[in-house]
Amino acid sequence: MIPEQQSHVVATIENIPAESITASPTVLQRIRNIFNRELFLSLALGQVLSLLICGISLTSKYLADDFQANTPVFQSFLNYILLFLVYTTTLAVRQGEENLLVILKRRWWKYMILSLVDIEANYLVIKAYQYTTLTSVQLLDCFVIPVVLLLSWFFLLVRYKAVHFIGIGVCLLGIGCMVGADVLAGRQQGLGEHKLLGDLLVLGGATLYGISNVCEEFIVKNLSRVEFLGMIGLFGSFFSGIQLAIMEHKELLRVPWDWQIGLLYIGFSACMFGLYSFMPVVIKRTSATAVNLSLLTADLYSLFCGLFLFHFKFSGLYLLSFFTIIMGLILYTSSSTYIAQDPRVYKQFRNSSGPATDAPATGPLEPSVTYTSLGQETEEEPRIRVV
Repeated sequence: MIPEQQSHVVATIENIPAESITASPTVLQRIRNIFNRELFLSLALGQVLSLLICGISLTSKYLADDFQANTPVFQSFLNYILLFLVYTTTLAVRQGEENLLVILKRRWWKYMILSLVDIEANYLVIKAYQYTTLTSVQLLDCFVIPVVLLLSWFFLLVRYKAVHFIGIGVCLLGIGCMVGADVLAGRQQGLGEHKLLGDLLVLGGATLYGISNVCEEFIVKNLSRVEFLGMIGLFGSFFSGIQLAIMEHKELLRVPWDWQIGLLYIGFSACMFGLYSFMPVVIKRTSATAVNLSLLTADLYSLFCGLFLFHFKFSGLYLLSFFTIIMGLILYTSSSTYIAQDPRVYKQFRNSSGPATDAPATGPLEPSVTYTSLGQETEEEPRIRVV
């Protein structure tokens, strides 16, 4: 190219507005954008929660099967007491708007209802094991996912794409593989008596879990994690203590107390406290939907531990189920979800192919923010290098 033509091309490029130049990332760049550090960190955090639930399941199984200690309310009561001692006392010594008394004056009745929802969610699912089979519990417990999706859509104004629903479907397919492996291995634990009642208990518990998780997401993203845990500890210990005195005081007296049972209760309480303390951190970083999808692997961790502890029969479908769920999680977290709290943001999402033409705003515009399942990112202009 002669110097005059080269200078003309450079001058023409310099006059093009930056926003009209679009970058076309390569396939490798798109893969790097998906499989980044944030994705693997989010997956790892979700699996930590699943391992904590695995510890809760194993200690509960030992207490119920080996020591005939069926005390679900007492076990939850211990967790709420720990939350009260750590987080409620932290709120009590804080000053200003985050003080315990200030929060109680403003939102006490909301946290009271949320605590009741959380208590009964735990109770209903644990109680269901007495009436229905393990297979039914594993399948129907997934009902929490559509509950969270609907509540997030209508109350948190989260908007999903097709890839999110595909990812959820792949995760549920993995659960189907796990249940199929259980049936083939003859692991349909539970008597199955009054099965309809047990199934209804699972559905009720899953619905309450979904309500609790969505409320938790709203609180930790708009208020604080310590406030949520402190108020749950306050009202949870109070109401679960009342429920314990009414429903389980006789069962608690029949427990054959010794050092082994004490260690099992301590292990259960430690896992439960860790789950409640760590889950708000993961929900704030991701979302309630992503966390519930991550927790689908908890049953598989329990099965893997059962291969050594309870001599369960191994099936290759368990590994297939695990990797299918992980693949579904990757699909779900590979694309952004959007918050439709600002009509202009939602309009921009609906018309992402072209510039959004918004009506003049009466006040200053906030920066456009994209909320993804991996966190919060501010959108940047693509960097263009002209040679």
